[in-house]
Amino acid sequence: MHAGLRIRHGLAVGTLLSALMVSNVQAESECPPAGGWATPAGEVLDSAELYKELATADAVLLGERHDRMDHHRWQLGTLAALHGKRPDMVIGLEMLPRSKQAVLDAWVAGELDPDTFLEASEWYTHWGFDPELYWPILHFARVHDVPLLALNLEREKIRQLGHEGWDALDSQARDGVSAPAEASAGYRDYLQAVLERHPSGMGPNGDRFIATQLAWDRMMAGAIADRIEAGGDSPPLVVAIIGSGHLEFGYGVPHQLADLGVTESPVLLPREPGACGNADPDLARAVFGVPADERFERSSRMLGVQIEPGEPGIRIQAVQEGSIGEAAGLRAGDHVLKAGERSLQAVADLQRVVQSVQPGTWLPLEIERDGERMERVARFPLED
Repeated sequence: MHAGLRIRHGLAVGTLLSALMVSNVQAESECPPAGGWATPAGEVLDSAELYKELATADAVLLGERHDRMDHHRWQLGTLAALHGKRPDMVIGLEMLPRSKQAVLDAWVAGELDPDTFLEASEWYTHWGFDPELYWPILHFARVHDVPLLALNLEREKIRQLGHEGWDALDSQARDGVSAPAEASAGYRDYLQAVLERHPSGMGPNGDRFIATQLAWDRMMAGAIADRIEAGGDSPPLVVAIIGSGHLEFGYGVPHQLADLGVTESPVLLPREPGACGNADPDLARAVFGVPADERFERSSRMLGVQIEPGEPGIRIQAVQEGSIGEAAGLRAGDHVLKAGERSLQAVADLQRVVQSVQPGTWLPLEIERDGERMERVARFPLED
């Protein structure tokens, strides 16, 4: 679908390396500098020149660890700098599926309050991370009238594509996105290492896991490429907010974008100062020094259960091994009726209660199992 996608900028990102270097000498312990840019190999970059370069790209890909508020604050600063140079910017979000695009449009238009947005987007169902992490970016888009773009499919559809093949969904269900390009040997090794580190969460079938990641990468790349192509002679700059694992070394989304004809898509990553030096230069176009700051950290407290609307209450689809939910004796098929003193009517109700629980305390849960009502207690450990 994108084979003929026009590339606007013939200047390759790598050709500006020498122009962006402020100094070729940088101690590893200072790289990247706090609040500054560097190459993964440790060469400090001039921010003004870097932003000038990035403004000529087709897409800019901002990585993150989802539960780090400091990463999202860095993203916000980068978005603001890029918006100053490219007011036609579009912000792509990994967090929501295409089926919620109308909700994103309504949010930017000022038609929804925050609570209504969370309900209408089914935020806690599709993403689950504390929305407080993302409010600064969502409000930035609203204040500056920057379009938001949903990049994903529902997770069950992504898994279906990965497990059953690309023809498991018809073209309309996958929004016309074509089958992914094959993973490079490097990406397969990268994903296999992830699989080995977290075997209980990934399952034993490495090929299925890799195929699912490829489907995820392709769907996000397809959404970005579609938006660029729809711009015709004046395409917007798409700046996408995506987990770093989909971006590092150009393996995931950048690889799929290149296959779709979008070759200028530099990757930017947050890094704690001192986390480069001898890093692989192919890791990203640039890294930014983001010092960890506990004042801005958000708890990632989660029960470790997959949930869906149920009657009554909400229904547990699955319980993660080793989770707080498993320790509390929750099972797939349970209906959670109350959390603390709050009766549960929607998925978001439980997520909000869980996020408010203080470390080192416990949360009583009223559940229904096979027609019988009972109580369970979720105990949240003290955080390190």
